[in-house]
Amino acid sequence: MKVLLIKTSSLGDVFHTLPAVEDAYRAIPGLEIDWVVEEGFKDIPAWHPAVKKVIPVAWRRWRKNLFDKTNRAEMKAFREALRATEYDVVLDAQGLIKSALFTRLARGPRFGLDKHSAREPLAALAYQHPQFVAKGEHAIPRVRQLFAQVLGYSVPQGLSYGVDRGRWSRPDVDGDYWVFLHGTTWITKLWPEAYWRELAALVAASGRQVLLPWGNDEERERAGRIADGQAGVSVLPKMGLNALNAYLACAEAVVGVDTGLSHVVAALEVPSIAIYGATDSTLTGVLGPQVEVIRSGYSDCAPCLSKTCLKNEAGDIQPPCYREISPQRVFDSLTSRLAAQD
Repeated sequence: MKVLLIKTSSLGDVFHTLPAVEDAYRAIPGLEIDWVVEEGFKDIPAWHPAVKKVIPVAWRRWRKNLFDKTNRAEMKAFREALRATEYDVVLDAQGLIKSALFTRLARGPRFGLDKHSAREPLAALAYQHPQFVAKGEHAIPRVRQLFAQVLGYSVPQGLSYGVDRGRWSRPDVDGDYWVFLHGTTWITKLWPEAYWRELAALVAASGRQVLLPWGNDEERERAGRIADGQAGVSVLPKMGLNALNAYLACAEAVVGVDTGLSHVVAALEVPSIAIYGATDSTLTGVLGPQVEVIRSGYSDCAPCLSKTCLKNEAGDIQPPCYREISPQRVFDSLTSRLAAQD
């Protein structure tokens, strides 16, 4: 069976789709998937052996100037790539108008979420075989259910992303190390810097190293402050996702916040903790067999889903919803899990 999968973005959404791909791969002998994905994430689908071809789309870039000559040439090439193969199934797992338009360009019977299930109900008009998948569940089981309905099998027990960590060679780091994913987009998603320093001290005192990646100047400066004066705590050089994956895949453990890289770690099935305060992990949070989500239950405001803190409270730890998620709590939880696995 040859399937064209439309799931273009975001980083978390792409990773949320891998368990469904793994289910289908195990259920259908000879399954081959071509995957349409945003160009910035084009390396990720190929991590799974069922994916035979990745078709990058640059909609985020094209939409800024649809009449640019280069963009129009790229859009033409993209359309030709979509129509080059007759598929047994064309499956839009995104449920957006833009993904529905890409689905219409492809050749083969079109499947996707119906108007009651899709994020943008108008997208359902593009499909010949719309599917009902109840809302209110996490994105991963919803996508798994969609795949199972369309491809004709039952959703299996358990959860696996199907990613082989052995594809990355271990970096030149002596001994066990933890990676801290301290960067994210909203101020209210940031775990307090003082807590990162305290956790780094606990990890280093246990004989492990701490590695701090970064992706922009603000994150680089924060990493420097976390590492400042602490033996065994190092700031990594700037690197792309594939290079960083080697550090993540070979880490003993990872601690992160609500960020796309935490979804990467979940897919790699590395023991990890994801810290949630202002945001809600219920529907689109990090999920995996080796990840523990620690949520704030602070007062009546968490999760507030706000980019700015709604509580005007004094104190050294800001936002205050993270006060109950202490470094000692994170360290004890993760080391206990590691000891149980050993």
